[in-house]
Amino acid sequence: MKTAVVTDSNSGIFGEEARQLGIHVIPMPVIIDDHTYFENEDITHTQFFEAQLAQRAVSSSQPSPASLMDVWELVLDSADELIYIPMSSGLSGSYQTAAMLAEDYDGKVEVADGHRVSVTQRQSVMLACRLAEEGMSAAQIKERLEADAFKSCIYLTVESLEYFKRSGRVTAATAMLAGILNIKPVLVCRGENFDTHAKVRGLEKARSSVIEALKAERESRFAEYSDSQLIIGCAGSFLEKEDVAEWQNRVREAFPNIASFYDPLSLSVCCHTGPNAAGVGIALNPSCT
Repeated sequence: MKTAVVTDSNSGIFGEEARQLGIHVIPMPVIIDDHTYFENEDITHTQFFEAQLAQRAVSSSQPSPASLMDVWELVLDSADELIYIPMSSGLSGSYQTAAMLAEDYDGKVEVADGHRVSVTQRQSVMLACRLAEEGMSAAQIKERLEADAFKSCIYLTVESLEYFKRSGRVTAATAMLAGILNIKPVLVCRGENFDTHAKVRGLEKARSSVIEALKAERESRFAEYSDSQLIIGCAGSFLEKEDVAEWQNRVREAFPNIASFYDPLSLSVCCHTGPNAAGVGIALNPSCT
């Protein structure tokens, strides 16, 4: 039995990498001035940030039911079944929509709520690919991904609360006060929503706080795992390549013995963070667990 793997672009997997992995990626839609664009198809990250900085109306959305079913039916033309791995149900309605649609596929479509996004969602997808190659069914992969869902964590900080204000996540008064006092939130996601971990004055201190917070997670919640059993994902919405390299280096220096990588934040996430957000996540290494 052939089990195919499908995910969305919040996983940070696109184009050639997806083709090499043999998976299908559903692009997440973003809306700019009432026009819908699809990540990595008809809008680049540069174009997206130009729209944000120009104060155009920017918002996130979820894939339409028709687009999901179109991809699923295409995949099922050459596979017996599929496992679909969308972003966390705590962050979007994508999971609930997909789970409802899957009921009409007679068990050929399984939807896993991995409670992850970005660099940790990528690890769920990589594990699903490995398990499919080993012969696991879609239902078995779903069970495994959901069992491991909360064995991950992401910390994130943003340059400005302006974009959270625009998306309705914080009030205008809160965003204005944070700007006046140069307060940067440090947010944490352990599988559901992003919650406030700390409020720090200054972007540099906030980014240091992100790394220190993840170190504490490694020493507590992930203490039972060896370095080889873990993987660190750093992510960001940086405008300059130099900032990407600097953030990668800081993360590698903080976790020198754990494999790490960098992914740009998906446009769905960037709708809320704006440019120059910096994040780092930890999860079980799918090649070692």
